[in-house]
Amino acid sequence: MTGYSPRLVRWAGAVAAVLPLLVLVFVLGVLLIEAAGAIKVNGPHFFTGTAWNPGNTYGDTVVSHGVAHPIGADYGALPLIVGTLASSAIALIVAVPVSVGAAFVIAQRLPRRLASAVGVVLELLAGIPSVVVGLWGAMTFGPIIAHRVAPVIARNAPNVPVLNYFRGNTGNGEGMLVSGLVLAVMIIPIIASTCRDLIRQVPSLPREGATALGMSDWECARRVTLPWVSSGIVGAVVLGLGRALGETMAVAMVSGAELGAMPTNIYSTMTTIAATVVSQLDSALTDSSNFAVKTLAEVSLVLLVITVATNVAARLLVRRASGVALPVGRGV
Repeated sequence: MTGYSPRLVRWAGAVAAVLPLLVLVFVLGVLLIEAAGAIKVNGPHFFTGTAWNPGNTYGDTVVSHGVAHPIGADYGALPLIVGTLASSAIALIVAVPVSVGAAFVIAQRLPRRLASAVGVVLELLAGIPSVVVGLWGAMTFGPIIAHRVAPVIARNAPNVPVLNYFRGNTGNGEGMLVSGLVLAVMIIPIIASTCRDLIRQVPSLPREGATALGMSDWECARRVTLPWVSSGIVGAVVLGLGRALGETMAVAMVSGAELGAMPTNIYSTMTTIAATVVSQLDSALTDSSNFAVKTLAEVSLVLLVITVATNVAARLLVRRASGVALPVGRGV
């Protein structure tokens, strides 16, 4: 029995290592099979069109490219893709500096007991259900942004080709800005708690040596701590981005869920891929040709590709940065 134990451990480890890849391949295969008909009918127009019209799902169907679909069905995913990427970008722009700053304060500034208490709060925030955060965003946070914060930004934003995107009607508490900020609230605990654990693992000797050489706290953090944990911070940001890209209920409650229209400014109502899938699935099941479900599978496939591409890009970035030497001595 003793001679078989190492072999059993190796086989168990190999299966555990391959299992996540098999799950990903299985999900990808199911989506491809389900979306094959929609890919044939929708074609490249699916990525450039803005309409989202299921057609007459209760009437007769027509056949195109060997696939049955309702008369008048016309789907375009460009607003969904733009909404997904834009809201996630807003969330990262807000969440990353706040999370990294909070991690530094918790790990290096606060007393041990207070740091532990704040850490517990961060972990509790990370576990709050998304529907609760969405309800808070729709009932409280969104109206505050729309009536008190956004008008100030809209009045003072310069009327230039890029910044005029912040001008215009601020809405009533639903839209891209509120969605991005709500997503930021949801991913800040994830990024902050991960960065806190990374910063705590930085050896004290390099930091103490940098301080002894005359570096300020900011220089020590920028030249010693951040380079030491940069790869881990990228991984933490990717974790938060994955949560933001795939968030459903919270975004569906605060985005306005407007299909078939590109946002005209940062306050416009919009929707994302995940929110569209969760909000349109019930009505898609009424399509007797099943074409609406196939289209949702196609747009889910787009979201999966975006998520995988983001993780691969982050992996390449981490691999490229991991070989960089620690820049402690420069300028000292």
